[in-house]
Amino acid sequence: MQTHISVITGLLTVGLSLATPWPAHRASAEMYVAGYGGVNFADRINSVAGTGLLAGFSGPLADFDLQNSITYGGKVGYFPGYSWYGIEAEVFHTNPHIKSFDDDPKTPGFDPASGTHFRVTTVSVNFIARYPGRTFQPYLGAGVGAAIAHIGDTATVRSDSDVATAWNVLAGLRAFVTPKIAIFGEYKYTGATLKFDHAFGPDGGFSGNYRAQHVLGGLSYHF
Repeated sequence: MQTHISVITGLLTVGLSLATPWPAHRASAEMYVAGYGGVNFADRINSVAGTGLLAGFSGPLADFDLQNSITYGGKVGYFPGYSWYGIEAEVFHTNPHIKSFDDDPKTPGFDPASGTHFRVTTVSVNFIARYPGRTFQPYLGAGVGAAIAHIGDTATVRSDSDVATAWNVLAGLRAFVTPKIAIFGEYKYTGATLKFDHAFGPDGGFSGNYRAQHVLGGLSYHF
């Protein structure tokens, strides 16, 4: 009789344990905010072509070389139930100024000795896959968003702006120094096709593919 009671008690205990929800900290989502900075090793603006009246003028224009620059930004992340996957919303800014315009017969009116100020602010949403370790969390991601780009005035180029679809891929490693605070390092490769239709006034402007590599480091707070 006592054996049967023990078995029944054991089954009830197991049943109750299975029916009882997990602790709130396991069932809830993980969120974090982060800030970061680093270096933009900018590639050239390539596949440059004229727009407006300059469209197709003497074929493609020369590529525009860019300066390396500082990158800084911030992001907010969300992982449902401390899972392997999540999403991030981020914004980051950089100033990879155009060094100079090539002295090329295909680029009439350009002053080869002068460049122009160039800035890009990117707003994106990224899908993140990570290993949810307690101390170290390697991760990969990809995202899409908008690149808000602007070029400044020179003797031959007019100030102009463009908003274009942007993409990025990234990889990084996060290390927790406390249960809520982590440091991370990240590599990010970004791109967008930009068009400055009024860069040369009424004659038109130019378009080109912007590509950049960012090496970043930052701090995140998790709650």
